[in-house]
Amino acid sequence: MRLKWMAATALLLTGVSSVALAQTQAWFDKSKSADERARAAVAAMTLDEKLTLILSFTDPEQLAKQPDSIVSPEVKAIVNKEHIRGSAGYVPGIARLGIPAQWQTDASIGVRVQGMARTALPSSLATAASFDPAVTEAGGRMIAQEARLSGFNTFLAGGANLAREPRNGRNFEYVGEDPWLAGQMASGLINGIQSQHMVSTLKHFAVNDQESQRTTVNVTIAPEAMRQSDLLAFEFILEQSNPGSAMCAYNLVNGRWACENEYLLNKTLKQDWGFKGYVMADWGAVHSTVDSANYGLDQFTGFPCCGDRQPYFAPVNVKVALDKGDISQKRLDDMAQRVLWPLFSTGVFDNPAKVGPIDFKANAAVSQKAAEESLVLLKNAGNLLPLSGVKSVAMIGAHADKGVMSGGGSSGVTPVGGNPVEGQLEPKSWPGPVTYMPSSPVEALKAELPKAKIAYAGGEDIAAAVALAKSSEVAIVFVTQWMGEGMDGTLELKGNQDALVAAVAAANPRTIVVVQSGGAIFMPWKDNVGAILQAFYPGIRGGQAIARILTGKVNPSGHLPISFPASNAQLAHGTIPGFGKPDGVAVNITYHEGAAIGYKWYDVKGYTPLFAFGHGLSYTTFAVSDARATVEKGELTISAAIRNTGKTAGKGVIQVYVAPADYKAVGWEAPKRFVAFRKEAVAPGATSGTFTQKIDPRLLATYEVADNSWRIRAGTYQVLFGQAADDLPQSVTITLPDLTWSAVHK
Repeated sequence: MRLKWMAATALLLTGVSSVALAQTQAWFDKSKSADERARAAVAAMTLDEKLTLILSFTDPEQLAKQPDSIVSPEVKAIVNKEHIRGSAGYVPGIARLGIPAQWQTDASIGVRVQGMARTALPSSLATAASFDPAVTEAGGRMIAQEARLSGFNTFLAGGANLAREPRNGRNFEYVGEDPWLAGQMASGLINGIQSQHMVSTLKHFAVNDQESQRTTVNVTIAPEAMRQSDLLAFEFILEQSNPGSAMCAYNLVNGRWACENEYLLNKTLKQDWGFKGYVMADWGAVHSTVDSANYGLDQFTGFPCCGDRQPYFAPVNVKVALDKGDISQKRLDDMAQRVLWPLFSTGVFDNPAKVGPIDFKANAAVSQKAAEESLVLLKNAGNLLPLSGVKSVAMIGAHADKGVMSGGGSSGVTPVGGNPVEGQLEPKSWPGPVTYMPSSPVEALKAELPKAKIAYAGGEDIAAAVALAKSSEVAIVFVTQWMGEGMDGTLELKGNQDALVAAVAAANPRTIVVVQSGGAIFMPWKDNVGAILQAFYPGIRGGQAIARILTGKVNPSGHLPISFPASNAQLAHGTIPGFGKPDGVAVNITYHEGAAIGYKWYDVKGYTPLFAFGHGLSYTTFAVSDARATVEKGELTISAAIRNTGKTAGKGVIQVYVAPADYKAVGWEAPKRFVAFRKEAVAPGATSGTFTQKIDPRLLATYEVADNSWRIRAGTYQVLFGQAADDLPQSVTITLPDLTWSAVHK
């Protein structure tokens, strides 16, 4: 890639010491804060240079078709030369001032550029199942390093929309159904990315919880419920990882487009939370010039793309609004400063990306480690797993002889080694093509069990699969649920997969099912199989991770970041508005469940899910010990340890919930809330060190609209300790005092 702005900056610096330059151009002074440097740079800019920062381009071929009055020939030429083909976006630099261009790339699990083979992490939902922010942080560092070595400095990663709708096609890109878990796990990813001098993104802001009619759906939700659920997850992320940008969503929220929603962008994000970075639009999510700018959008990203109606932030349009006084010069300066701030705060300005060789082998090992920490053992009747001493194994279905599935859309990474099912599966166009990672579970299991006879059947012919299962000591059936951006699905498996599992299980009582899915699925065969391993989308080395867990080389330690419903009757919404209809149909949905998402909804309704939030088995057993809870000056502090009560080393997860004596009396949305967790490696018979944490008071409070405050209501509460939302055997009774504080960050 030819970095024109770098050459210009080099000329600017020729013969000038860094000290002298910092004295005359304060944005080069590393001793100054990112705020000071950004303000100084904006103060030195011309109007046209400021306008350069607020419009991001994609697809030079489509850009060339725009009138020169909208995008100048000079800018078209720069974009054509500097934009990385197939990537998400590009913002030209300002060579006169040494301001770097912005090269923007998707997405959550790795560098997504069509035709550019890169390392894929497990899906974000999978790594959320690790219940260990260190896992997502390590993954963030790895994919950011690849992005920088590919020429990028802005990563469109950091998705944390809650899994309010289990059928949402993008749940696999997000980090679960609970605000505290989502906040911790997404913060780990963003911290890892930004540690490598990359700008990372908080998205999709906000309440973007379904994909059906995502560009036209109007979401109605009470502000109290929004602040205690979807927005609370984002608030935690902002505090714990300080992302440089936030991406506003496609949908409307309470009648206003998310990208011109003053309550979301100005009132909540920028004023109450003190966000210093910039709000970028999702690609094709802009609907105005004046309202978007005045109500919080800072950068129109990815023009022209995705049915953009007009070039709302094109210089000519913004200049007209400035001349009329519809947008103030002060607001334009704020937009420019916000775009620049993360370039200084993350080190992008001082540490430019440079294309170079990538150690794909080392990076694949990072991905495999993430998968091994994340796969969830859902069932293991009679200790069928781990496989030991088996002489013959039937492996059936889901192209397990070739690889493991990944999700579709803007997080779909072209894998190193290529797609082993290229062109074989539908859909072949957006949000496809359906892509498998070239990591065969069949070949991986052969490597782990070299003395066993391992045979594969595709599963299309159920009779042949049954015959193979009957002749084998153990049968492993792989099932898949493909999900992608811009679509929602069903929780029923497609094709003959349920019938295949049922038939194999009837033929061989030692049947194991490995699930590769974007989220929850129904399992009508659950009671008839011996073991179930939930792999989600396990990444570039998913096959090896699956094999190592099946054979006990790795003790499974993942826990579900979402609840698995037992039936459609348990869902908060029987149907998804606009599901299956052509895009562009205006629909409405009211989230009457409010903040009662996932396990909270099941508690409110008294439902028993198929598998509970937090559920996850191991090849050993654990028990929480030394559970304590104290209240001092209104602050709740918990502590606990975890004891390995089995005979195998493993990692256990302490989970802590709080339950009021009367949840309705204190204004909670549900009987209990998840407030803390810790994953610990523990040897057989040993006890971990004590885990101590002050509980964030917002997890004990309600949001009060009248005075924009949080309030904890005095009363008796139970602090519950265990290993899943439905496995909380220990409790400590506490009394909390009445406490109110402002929702505005200090």
